[in-house]
Amino acid sequence: MNAAEPGDPELTPLEELRIGIWSHGIGEHVAAPLGRPATIHDLWLTKFKAEIVNDELILIGPTAPGSASAASNIRTGLHRYEEAGGAGYVFPFRTAFVVDLPHRRSFCPDVSGYVGEPGTSRCVAGAPVFAVEICDPSEYGHEMEARMAAKRADYFAAGTQVVWDVDALRENVIRAYHADDPEHPVVFARGEVADAEPAVPGWRFAVDEMFD
Repeated sequence: MNAAEPGDPELTPLEELRIGIWSHGIGEHVAAPLGRPATIHDLWLTKFKAEIVNDELILIGPTAPGSASAASNIRTGLHRYEEAGGAGYVFPFRTAFVVDLPHRRSFCPDVSGYVGEPGTSRCVAGAPVFAVEICDPSEYGHEMEARMAAKRADYFAAGTQVVWDVDALRENVIRAYHADDPEHPVVFARGEVADAEPAVPGWRFAVDEMFD
């Protein structure tokens, strides 16, 4: 956009978010200053990833290059599975999955697999069967770990079978959490081959492919 001229009115924080100006950290989670409870229609007020949690519109900032590359490569692997006849649909980031939990109305994973008919609306009804969450630089530390644990619990409560917590920046691992044993992830490191059973039957993904 053009540089502001002297005397031009300053944009409010919400106006900045509407037009795609991000002044926070990489991947940081920020509540939009709506001044009212968020609705599903608010998910399209902004160009950024967004979720509705506790009646707030939570915006998720642009991702780091390493995280973006990992997400793209995982999505490519899932697309190959889909094209080979695998069940379901693969969705990229910014896809909104609308759910009906006491404190959450939507998810927006980095990569996802969905079984069912996605329909033609701007969002998908119900949770993905498989969700991938990629760590960004701002998503480390006890506070973010607690937030992600709560989000995984929400995924499982909504019907998701497997959630991958992907760290492509520090530890270079995939932690696969399963609905039937949510406290004990299966950890896949470089040189190993990860799976998302039973959510994506027969699909395999080499951890090293995240860095290709």
